[in-house]
This record gives sequence, structure tokens and C-alpha cells, in this order.
Amino acid sequence: MSLPRLSVEFNDASEPLRKRAPSHDENGKPLSDFMMLIPGLRDKPKHLIDSTLQDVHITLTHFSHAVVFAEFNLKLNLLWVSIRSIQGIRFEIASAIQEHVPEAKLVSHI
Repeated sequence: MSLPRLSVEFNDASEPLRKRAPSHDENGKPLSDFMMLIPGLRDKPKHLIDSTLQDVHITLTHFSHAVVFAEFNLKLNLLWVSIRSIQGIRFEIASAIQEHVPEAKLVSHI
């Protein structure tokens, strides 16, 4: 399977995440994942939601060497990010997101 360098989606998807999120990179190496919660985002006005998601998207593009897949589920206020196994990158990305979106909370990482 050939993976895109960076695939970022912010739409609601009908397929389960386990079927969309890659588990291995294009060389067969396992990917790592983490999730961030942005509490209350779905209840904000559309222009604030759009602005927040744009901030997250811009932040993730700065890490295009590591981010393979990202998806934001607005119903759950949940950001899922699949990354290459690079020492310390998970916390570097999560911290960068929190700089731009202070309410974002790292809730799980694998």
C-alpha cells in the first residue's frame, strides 16, 4: 500500500477509523498514534470551529515528515493522529497543537 506523505481529513467519515487509519508506513514499519480532545469545540460557532481546525491543520503540516494521517471527529471533539516512529515527536506535535489551541488535551497515545 502506498501512503500519502500527509493525509489530513476533517470530515465525518462513514467507515470505522480502524479501517481508515494506517497501521504501517509505506516501508512496512509500524506507525504510532495519539489522540487529542478539544472539549466543547462542536458547540462553538462555525467560524470558531473552522479557525480552530485550520490552526490544527497548519500545525500538523509543519510536521509533514512525521504525520501520516490525521482526522478530527467533530461529534466527539477528537483528533486522531498517526505518526512515524520518531523519538519524542508525539509530544512535540501535541505541544505545538496546544500552543495554537490551548484547550486541546492529549488524552491517549499508543
